[in-house]
Amino acid sequence: MLQPFRLVLPLTLVLAWGSTAHAEPSPGPRVRRERSVTVASDAGAPLPVVYIAQDTPTLFLFPSAIQRKSLTFDESRLRVLDAGARSVIVQAVSDLPRGEHQELGVFFADGKAPERAVFSLMTDPTEVDSRIDVEREEAPNTVCEPSTPCSAPKPEDFVLLGYVGKEGVTTSRSQGQEPMQDLAVESYIALRGRGWILVDVIIQNESEQSAWTPREATFMGHVGVPLRARLIAVKPGPIAPGRNRRVLAVVEVPAANADLVFTLEVLGDGGRRLRIPGVRFPKPIAGDAR
Repeated sequence: MLQPFRLVLPLTLVLAWGSTAHAEPSPGPRVRRERSVTVASDAGAPLPVVYIAQDTPTLFLFPSAIQRKSLTFDESRLRVLDAGARSVIVQAVSDLPRGEHQELGVFFADGKAPERAVFSLMTDPTEVDSRIDVEREEAPNTVCEPSTPCSAPKPEDFVLLGYVGKEGVTTSRSQGQEPMQDLAVESYIALRGRGWILVDVIIQNESEQSAWTPREATFMGHVGVPLRARLIAVKPGPIAPGRNRRVLAVVEVPAANADLVFTLEVLGDGGRRLRIPGVRFPKPIAGDAR
C-alpha cells in the first residue's frame, strides 16, 4: 500500500525542478550612469535624451546659473525634488511607457545663447542617468547682426526670462526729426521693461546719398560710460537711397525708479551715423502689491 506513495513523490519533485529550470530569469537592476550632454545652440537640433526612472533621482548640473522659476515640465509625469542655482534633481512619478518622451526645460540666467536648456526624458529598462553634466554649445555668433535675420521670440519667453513683470512695459514715442548727417528719423518708440531698454526706430536714408547699412548702436547718458547696444535690423541688408528701414537697439540697464534719458547713436557704413538725442524711457509703473 505504500508503493504508490513512493512513486508519486519523485514525480512531484521532477515536475517542480522542470518548472524552475524553464522559468524566465528576472531582470537585473538598471545600470546607473554619469555622463555629459550638450545643449545645442541651434533651436532645430535634436534634444539630448536623458534616461529617468521612478526609483532613481537624476541630478542635472549646469555650467552657469539658471532661472529656477522658468522650469517647465509635466507635473503629472515628472517630479522636481530640488532646484538650486545651478542644479535640478528630477524623478519620474512612474516609469514612462516605452516610446513616451517628456520634456524638461529651463532658461539660463545670463541670457547668452543657447538661452534655454531642453531635454527629452524617457525610461529605459536597462539603464538610468543618475547624474548629467550639462554643457552649452558655443554659438558661432551670440549677437544678432543687422545683416542677418533673427529667429522670432515667443511671447512666453519674455515672461519666463523675467523681461516683463508686474510693472509691465513703459513707452514714449516721437514722430519725425530733421535729417542729421544725411539720415533722418521717421519715428521711434522707446520701451522700458524689467532690466532693459529698447528703441524701435525707422531710419530714412536720403535719396541723394549712397546705400547705408547700420552696424553698431550705443546709448549715451549725461553721466557714466556709453552702453553698447545690440542692433537688430528687421530686414537685413543696406538701406537704399530714398528708402527706410526699421531697426531695434536694445541694452540691459540696472533697475532704477526714475525716468532715464539717453542719446542713441547708430553708426554705419562710411562713418555715417545717426544721433537721436533726448530719448526718454519712463520709470516703471508701480505694480499691484497684493
